[in-house]
Amino acid sequence: MAPATTHPGTSAAVREPLHTTPAAPLDAVVVGAGFGGLYMVHRLREAGLTVQGIEAAGDVGGTWWWNRYPGARCDIPSLLYSYTFSDELQAEWRWSEKYATQPEILAYAQHVADRFDLRPQFLFETRVTSAVFDEAAKLWRVKTDRGDEIAARFCVMATGCLSAPRDFDLPGADTFEGETYVTGLWPHEPIDFTGKRVAVIGTGSSAVQSTPLIAEQAEQVYVFQRTPNYSLPALNAPLSDEEVAGFRANFPAYVELLRSGQPPLPIPSADYVPSDEELNALVEQLWNGWGLISAVQIPNIVRDERCNQAAGDFVRAKIARIVKDPALAEKLTPRSFPIMTKRACVDTGWYETFNRDNVELVDLRDTPITAITPTGVRTTDRDYPVDVIVSALGFDAMTGALLRMDIRGRGGLSLKDAWAEGPKTYLGLAVAGFPNLFTVTGPGSPSVLTNVLTAAEQHVDWIMDAIAHVRATNAATLEATTDAQEDWVAHVNEEADKTLFPRAASWYMGANIPGKPRVFMPYVGEGYKLHCDAVAAEGYAGFALGS
Repeated sequence: MAPATTHPGTSAAVREPLHTTPAAPLDAVVVGAGFGGLYMVHRLREAGLTVQGIEAAGDVGGTWWWNRYPGARCDIPSLLYSYTFSDELQAEWRWSEKYATQPEILAYAQHVADRFDLRPQFLFETRVTSAVFDEAAKLWRVKTDRGDEIAARFCVMATGCLSAPRDFDLPGADTFEGETYVTGLWPHEPIDFTGKRVAVIGTGSSAVQSTPLIAEQAEQVYVFQRTPNYSLPALNAPLSDEEVAGFRANFPAYVELLRSGQPPLPIPSADYVPSDEELNALVEQLWNGWGLISAVQIPNIVRDERCNQAAGDFVRAKIARIVKDPALAEKLTPRSFPIMTKRACVDTGWYETFNRDNVELVDLRDTPITAITPTGVRTTDRDYPVDVIVSALGFDAMTGALLRMDIRGRGGLSLKDAWAEGPKTYLGLAVAGFPNLFTVTGPGSPSVLTNVLTAAEQHVDWIMDAIAHVRATNAATLEATTDAQEDWVAHVNEEADKTLFPRAASWYMGANIPGKPRVFMPYVGEGYKLHCDAVAAEGYAGFALGS
């Protein structure tokens, strides 16, 4: 079998491992060089603290360094998928399209690293194997797969919510004699599908984005679908100078809204109950090209059955009109879960692709996959001979990257054991029993339900203030209390239960990973930043300082 590539490619940023522990402990270790990790290192260094970043990839960019599959793009507008901490950075970078491609997003991350000279702070092509809290020394001791042993007072996990791809673990996968690619670990060299028979397994975002482009080259594409997904059209286009200028003019007001904890874009009041006529007009927005932002404009779409049903019916009707074969259209139509309770996709030509003669949908609800064979994919119905398998099985979201490391807190308690029943955090920022350990956009925070980049900025700023508080009080540690954590977990669950989210077997629930606890991980309540700010203003309520 030709395995899915995990090679990092070449990078001038690659450094030799330290091999020996620095003479004195550092102030902080930051794990991850995505957008959260880059900003965290920038803020720590700006404050005059010593910091070591560690990144498994060959360069900065996080998930955008690995996810190079055809059609990979952000699913919120590029202008919003940008840092807000620097007016100068915002003014000097110009996005070319409404929804930026992976190469452009990666170039943005690289530009940020260059502009703020962040690369020297990172060990690249280096993976953390363990992070253990030394109770006597009040230090985190971090080990890597390249022999590094680093001690630091604070440990910040900026590992990303969607950075641990699910393994291609179907029965017989290791027997396949053709080419296998995992969308989340895509090769750095272009893949030519010309004249090849291709199996795409999965219908999440990476499959929705890549399949139309693969189908333009391949002789035959089989799309293996377990559950049909909702997808909204991107209507992508180049950004005009007028659009860019308009955003830049409103940028200060946009940033002020973010910093005040208010929604940065207008959204309907929760008290607004539209008439049937108004609701029918509102759902039309789902096809205006603004994707997930359009969905937010429908009042209480994840809380009100009536509004959700109208939105779902609208999309289902669109699918029926786009896909020419009625039976096929029905197979592609989601009916088993409310719209937006799984993250909707934003596509360019997804449904239209199924009108092509060389694309066939295999409905796994009717004929499940039984095995991968040396020559292709076997279902209960037949064998599908293919030359290439594209595994688009998604990610072990929110917790996967953290639990793949051996993280141990007080008394040697492992994070894996602490989270055996599902992740438990306080504010999505800290874990009881793990002093001076912070998680950027961790479970229990809005993270994946919002703009992850600006959510990461908010977390980094809060963490920096918390570190400053520890230093100012001459304390050794800051640790979430068990009571505060339990109260927050209960609150997260209560807020989720007010919505339609628990009705979907989504990756928000961990449902895409066999054996993973079924717990709704993000926070869906209102006023999250205001709550975090209040905790800090009250002397870090729910945290204990240790000497």
